[in-house]
Formats: sequence, structure tokens, C-alpha cells
Amino acid sequence: MINLAGGMGATRILARARKALIVLVSMSGSVLFVTALASAALLRLSLPQLEGDVKAPGLSAPVSVARDARGTPTLSGRSRSDLAWALGYLDAQERFFQMDLQRRSAAGELWELVGPAALPADRAARLHRFRHRVAAVLAAITPGERKVLDAYVAGVNRGLGDLSAPPFEYLLLVRKPQPWLAEDSILVVYSMYLTLQEPDGLTERRRGDAIEALGQPLAEFLFPEGTSFDAAMDGSFLPTPAFPSQGLKRAENTAPANAVDEATPISGSNSFAVAGALSARGAAIVENDMHLRLREPNIWYRARLKAEDPSLDITGVTLPGAPTIVAGSNGRVAWGFTNSMVDASDVVILEPAEGDANRYRAPDGPKVFHRFEELLCATCAVSESLTVEESIWGPVIGLDSKGRKLAYRWVAHDPIAVNLQGSIDLERAQSAREALDIAHRLGIPHQNIVVGDIDGNIGWTVTSAVPRRFGHDGRTPASWADGDKGWSGFLTPEETPTVFNPESRRIWTANARVVGGESLQKLGFGGYAHGARAGQIRDALLAKSRFGEQDLLAIALDDRGLVLERWRDLLLQCLRSRMAQPSYSDLISPVENWGGRATPDSIGYRLVRSFRHQLISSIYGGYMATMPDIATPLTRPGAVRFATPQADEPSWRLISEKPKRLVPPGFKSWNEVIDAALAKLLSEIETEADGKLNAFTWGAFSHAAIKHALTLAVPALGPLLDPPDEPLAGDLYQPRIAGPGFGTSERFVVAPGHEETGVFHMSTGQSGHPLSPYYNSGHGDWVNGRSTPFLPGETKWLFRFRPS
Repeated sequence: MINLAGGMGATRILARARKALIVLVSMSGSVLFVTALASAALLRLSLPQLEGDVKAPGLSAPVSVARDARGTPTLSGRSRSDLAWALGYLDAQERFFQMDLQRRSAAGELWELVGPAALPADRAARLHRFRHRVAAVLAAITPGERKVLDAYVAGVNRGLGDLSAPPFEYLLLVRKPQPWLAEDSILVVYSMYLTLQEPDGLTERRRGDAIEALGQPLAEFLFPEGTSFDAAMDGSFLPTPAFPSQGLKRAENTAPANAVDEATPISGSNSFAVAGALSARGAAIVENDMHLRLREPNIWYRARLKAEDPSLDITGVTLPGAPTIVAGSNGRVAWGFTNSMVDASDVVILEPAEGDANRYRAPDGPKVFHRFEELLCATCAVSESLTVEESIWGPVIGLDSKGRKLAYRWVAHDPIAVNLQGSIDLERAQSAREALDIAHRLGIPHQNIVVGDIDGNIGWTVTSAVPRRFGHDGRTPASWADGDKGWSGFLTPEETPTVFNPESRRIWTANARVVGGESLQKLGFGGYAHGARAGQIRDALLAKSRFGEQDLLAIALDDRGLVLERWRDLLLQCLRSRMAQPSYSDLISPVENWGGRATPDSIGYRLVRSFRHQLISSIYGGYMATMPDIATPLTRPGAVRFATPQADEPSWRLISEKPKRLVPPGFKSWNEVIDAALAKLLSEIETEADGKLNAFTWGAFSHAAIKHALTLAVPALGPLLDPPDEPLAGDLYQPRIAGPGFGTSERFVVAPGHEETGVFHMSTGQSGHPLSPYYNSGHGDWVNGRSTPFLPGETKWLFRFRPS
């Protein structure tokens, strides 16, 4: 343990640190400056150890930790469990507060740490009772999993205890960090289910409500499951919905909803690969960039793990709180993930049994709800009790428009949802085929896995347990009371769609539909992303016959807005027809010279993007005003309503053909819809750019906006904790994903066996401590797309764990 206390008592140090930090955010002027200097000195007490020796009784042999200038560690030891111990130690010293937030977010226990502002999130998470479900997961793990997990947990608690002061966030919050438990690492995986999948069946419920409010033909037209932009690997397309023969089933002239957007930014990714036959070295090349909400510190932690017995040398990203590599390369196989958007859940309508609200119908007779009282913030002076009702299919998540209770059947509630053994095995996969076989037994949120190996093989499949449905397709809520609908277990590995060494020698995924036909029916419709991004990746891959790492990086950095080209032409047409009005004629030149790319300095790109958004919002706002709001534990008054990721094509067809019978409620004609969108565009320029057109750039909207959790509550901490808020290239509909606070959390391009020529980016740095010498290191390279090495660099700091 490093003693930075200089002989002062620990209690006295912590008291001073808390005072200094509180004063830092409340004082001003010269006093603030002096206090900041004092606080900086005190903050150093919680810096991680970078050099020296640490006695570690739990290890079987010494482990060395060599960090490069960016803080990326290479951990070298005898066994995988020894490396897990050391990784846990590093995670605790660099990222414990982040880990704490992850476990608490899954368990619904944030209020106890950060205060009542977290209450809505706690209610939503506690509904799933994940801390209770952990017991079944831990009971089923193998001895090998348990050994690695226990070693990791021991390393975390030792690393936390060896800090001279608790992580600085706890000093500011005046809280004491709680020890890490094995169940907490399982909760971290559950937190990713909450991030990557719907915890409330929103897509399914919205589709059902649309059919009820709008009628089947109009609902299918407005909420299609694919468009002409689809770029499935098997070349399949879904049928294009016909124009409805009539408008709303209920023809109220309802005013448009105030705020409607296409869909939330997809928590997904890009991942694509080329076979060795297309690369100079004969090895496959794999690209992966995972798109998530950006935060400080990054969700991922880079590491290289080298074990002797059995031999292992793997480099990639880990998820602090869990002991395994998530994505990367082990010298033989490289793999990456994208959120698959397959249907891993169903909303079940619960029919009351003989009018009794306390019972519901089930295939083998009426059942009584199991009720659990969940105490939120049990340690608080004032707590809240949440009643959770559970059915045989899952918890009650709300009511439908007819007042019937809805249960949620979700893979995440099943013990099969989480296991570590699959991830441990994947680290040692020796071929692409073996990696695909392992993928089917992974216990993680369902992902597209893209793999490539040193021999040039490539492949794709969907990970984890996929439901095998009978009697229904899962598109809308349904009653399972009669036993004619439901799940009959999960698909076997042989049943799960898989692609190995396709004829094209190329694989691409981008959260959109990957396959059609019978394979699609097996995977279901979970709300696939718009196909434009996947299409640009596919077309770029097919445009070349030879590739290196830099070629795949160039595809990943493609910021062309091809999906907007037709909207740009429409906007120009509308502006030219209104040239007599200066407010419109001034927009013509920027739109004519828009460049077609989402670059920070482009005015024209933002004008086109905003015009398209306003049109889609007006169209769907009118129709969705007739649909009920879906109540969830996180619903807030005035919240933006989301339509569908596929809204682009129905909107374009409507605005192009202008069928009178389908004018959205709240408007008298399609010209009025266009006039409203243009007026809103002018209003946007006025409110967001002070009416100055030259300030209405894409970069003024699309900027990093990466925040530390504490600065969301105390903005004054921003200069200390947050990275620079630079404008970003990219958008949601091209490979280079970007938006305020959302984007590429990591990016790598690597050929297994040739990791030394690979590329790596990460949005923020390795450390969660603002005084770390490598805090936010690499951020500028991520912003600008500059190549940086996949492997860690030369050793700058070295320390060792030695068994005593």
C-alpha cells in the first residue's frame, strides 16, 4: 500500500478531503483557486498505484502489470485466475465508482448512493428483481467460473482497500464504498441487459397500440419492419406495405403530438470482416465499434492478458465489474459485437380469472399473483416501498389500453441469461468455427458476433439463448392463457442462424436485419435499426477486392449522409418555390453546397437533417396523437415519443405521393405539413443559433457532450472531470456514428496474428481519476479518427503482485 498520508491519521485526511471537495464546488474567486490547489493535493490520496510491489496472498505465482503512457496495462502471470485477481485490483483502483453505478443500476439501488433523483431509475430496475435472480445464476456456475469470479472479487476488494482514501466520488458524496461481492459481477451483466434491450416491451406494446388506434393497414404502413434500405447479408427484402385504402380508423382531427422522433439512438454497433483471401497477410480482418451513451470514464477498460498455464495472450476491452475480455483478439481469433436487436422478450396479456383481480388465467388453471415488497433506499431516513407482482411468465410491467395487466417474459429473467464460462472459453477460441460454437452458450445480451481467424475464416451468428416461440410471432402483446402460445425453451445451436465463410468473403452487421425468411422468423423482430448504415458498409466492402486494416478503418469513418440525398433535393425544391421570401432564399446556397457529409462545419447538412426531422415529426406526431401513451416506471410528462427506426421510408412515400386520405390529423393538406416543417426549421435557426445561419452548423448540434456522472448533478465539476466538448463528424445513419453524448465507445480493426498493425480508439481514457497522468488520454485521437495502436505501447510504469 502506498502511504501518501505523510503520517497524518486516515480519519483526519478523509475529513479534510471531504471539506475541500465541498468547498471546491461552492466557493468562487481567489478562495476557489486556493481551495482547488489544496483539493488537488488531497485528491491524490485516491490515485491508483502505478509502481512498486504488492503482496498478494491469494495468487499462485507473481503477476506483473506494465502500463504504457496511456495507462493500458499488460498483465502477465501464470494462470487465468491470477490474472482475474490482478484485473480486479486494477478495476477497483481505476474504476470502482463506475462499477458501483453499474451494479446499483441493475439492482435498483442508486438512490442510496446518489440521492432521490435516481428514484425513477430504481423503480424501473427493481421491477425485475435482478439481485434476487442472481442466486440462481451463481448456483449454476461451473467450478472454473467460480474460481475466476472469486479471484476477481478478491482482487477488487484488495485494490479498493489499498487506496489511501476512497475513490474521490465518495468523498464528494460523503458515502462509504461497499465491498464487492460475486453477485455484483452478475449484476454488472444484468445492467447491460437494461442498456441493450427493452426492459418494458415498448416496441411490442407500441405496435399493438398502433394497430388498435390506426387499424392494421395504416399501422403496418407507418410501422414497417424493413425498408428498401435493408442490407441483409442474404440479400433478402421484406414486402413493402401497400398504401392504406383509407386514413384513420377513428377520424378525430387530433392536434399533432408536441415531440416525436424516429427512435432513440440505437445502443448497438458496427462490426464487419473480410476473409483472408481478401487481405495481404492471409488472415481475416475484423472491425468493431460499439455505440453507446458516452460517459466519463469510458464504459470499457483496455487490457492485455498473458497467462502461462494454459498459454493465453489476448488484447481487447473489458467491462469493469466483470473478469473477462469482451471483444478483441487472442492471436488466433478476433471477434466483435453489435446489438442484434432480435426479439428476446414478449408482452403477455394477463386475463383475470373469473373476474378476480388477484388471479389470472394460465394453461393449467388460475394462478395467484406473487407479490413482493421491494424497499427502495432501505438505508435512507425516508424510503419507498414498491409492490412487484409476478406471474408465471414474469413481472407485471403495466396495463394495456383496456386496463389489462401485462406480464413480461424476458430471457434476462431466466438463469440462462448470465454465465461467465462462455466468455472464458471465447478468450481461448482457436478458430472462427470454434468461436461461433462458443457464442451460442454465451450468457450476455443477444449480440451479433462477427469473428475472423488467423487462417482467413470469417463467420457470424447470434449469441446467447434465443426463445423458441410457438403459436405466435411475438410482434404484438398476446394472451398465453390457453396454452396455444408461448415459448418451448430456446433454439439449439444447430437451429440458430449462422453464416460461415460466405461466398462474398465479407460479413457486415450494424443492428439492422441480417437475415430473412425462416431464419428471421426464428430470431424475431426486436426493433431493427434502419438499414442505411449497414448498406454503406456493405457497398464499401463490395467496392474493393483487397483490404488492409486502414481500409476497414476508412469504412468505419465514413460520414456520408446518403440517406439524406433525396430529402436534400426536396428541401431545395421547397426553398426555390419560396425564393421571394428572404428567410427561405438565404438557405438555398448552403443546401446546394451541403457536401453530402456529416462534417462539423457543414451548414447545409444540418439544414437538410433538421428539415427531414421536422417532416417526420409532423407526420408521426399527427398519427401518434391518437395512440395512448405507454406508461412505464420511467415515463415523464412531456417526454419525447418515439415512432420507429424505419420512419424514413413511410414518410418519404407519403410526402412524395401526397395521398389526400392520409393527411395526418391536425393538418388540412400535405402542403400544410411541408409549410409547418419549414417554419419549424426557421424557428430552430432562431432559437439554437440566434438567427445566425453561419452558426447553424452540424458541429453545433453534434458534439461530444461526454459527462462524468457527478457533473450531471454538479455542473461546476465539469472543467475538472469532463473531456473537451468538441464538435464531431458523423450521424446516426452512416458508419461513423455520432450525436450529443452518444457514439463510438470503442473502435478497433485487427487481423488475428498481426495485432501489431491493428488500430484502436476509445472515446475517453483508462482512468476514472481526474489527476491520473493518462486521464482522457486518447480522446483527441478518437475525435479526429487518427490511427493509434491496437496493442499497448512501451512500458512506462511497472509494478508486481507477489504471493506472500
